[in-house]
Amino acid sequence: MAHEQEKEAAARASLRFVKNGQIVGLGTGSTAACFIQLLGELVKKGLQVRAIPSSDRSAEQAAGLGIPLTTLNEFPEIDVTVDGADEFDSQMRLIKGGGGALLREKIVASATKQYVIIADASKRVPVLGKFPLPVEVIKFAQPVVERKIRTLGAQVDVRRDSAGKPYLTDENNYILDCRFGQISDPASLARELSDMPGVVEHGLFIGMANLVLLAQGNEIVELRGQ
Repeated sequence: MAHEQEKEAAARASLRFVKNGQIVGLGTGSTAACFIQLLGELVKKGLQVRAIPSSDRSAEQAAGLGIPLTTLNEFPEIDVTVDGADEFDSQMRLIKGGGGALLREKIVASATKQYVIIADASKRVPVLGKFPLPVEVIKFAQPVVERKIRTLGAQVDVRRDSAGKPYLTDENNYILDCRFGQISDPASLARELSDMPGVVEHGLFIGMANLVLLAQGNEIVELRGQ
């Protein structure tokens, strides 16, 4: 319950970075959903924004709240994106993708002027790797990529849906959840994964976050990128 309250507090703190007339990127996951809910309340009160969601799930939530949606075709540059993270370290490097939207989330982040991460206290770690690293792969490549990642020392599992079938992303790909343990050199691992044929995207977000709003109890801590 404490973490749920912290998620909402961090989401509420992020609202001040959203201005009238902006293009707003919407993240995916439980923390991002808190932000979308609160943004919808502001839209009902007259805030004028257009939003670009990072998943079908976030698009559905936003549309249901009356938030006007647009696309990267119409607006290839986003003013501000608010998203969650599965974990982050002192250098504001992130692991994302627990909600299954890492590919679109990274595309949205890459098009964003100000990328704001909202998080509860449990998401801050001294070293990345407590949370399994999601890697999105095309179906054809799954066994090949899985074998290669195992040679890097990770335990690899194909993500499953509630019916026990392989989970499918919005782009109809598989996700491998890779447990590396402590990731001492995230940048090096990111390069290795990106170089593997068949890997669509990985959940290491490095050098992307401008600001982390960390809720710790009743306090909001602002961590800014260099």
